[in-house]
Amino acid sequence: MEILITTLSLLALLTTAILIGTRGRPKRFFSAFGESMHAVWANRAPLTWVALSVLLVLGFLFFFYASPATRAGAAQPIPFSHQLHAGVKAIDCRFCHPYVERSLHPGLPPVEKCLYCHNHIIANHPEIRKEHNYFNTNTPTPWVKVFYVPEHVLFNHQRHIKQEIACEACHGEVKKTDRLKGTRFQMGFCIECHRQRQVNLDCWLACHS
Repeated sequence: MEILITTLSLLALLTTAILIGTRGRPKRFFSAFGESMHAVWANRAPLTWVALSVLLVLGFLFFFYASPATRAGAAQPIPFSHQLHAGVKAIDCRFCHPYVERSLHPGLPPVEKCLYCHNHIIANHPEIRKEHNYFNTNTPTPWVKVFYVPEHVLFNHQRHIKQEIACEACHGEVKKTDRLKGTRFQMGFCIECHRQRQVNLDCWLACHS
């Protein structure tokens, strides 16, 4: 029923537009349309090239800006698959992010944490050898940050974990992702979550303390 009403409304609007545009002479619309189609057909060759050029440009823009490959996260100094570690291997997030339950910040895995496993698992893989080099030179792994909170916002991981807020609520399905897509959290995201859970919305007590 709603589709029928919508269709009839659109037809009425189209008819009104034609009547107004042709000053009450709808035949002029069809004659003008026929003339336009004749002109298009007469110039079909250059118009075809223009159409192909537009399609090529749109295709380039899609593959450059919107293709699935561009939705992959930032490349890390050592390729790390969350899908493999958190998903397939079912390693708890807190193993690599050890401070999440007792600090404002979750913490990033130090070199020693990675080598705790990889001293024995694919220890001679070229990427794991990079970890050994970081360890031998006493250099922290330069992990690339992918989740950003504005500097004037205080986000307390400990407080949210104690309230049993799942990591996926903010970070998405990391268990299904190899390279995490960068995210800049906005105020609306936090406010909507707080409203749904009916928790503190006071500016200074909640986030800007």
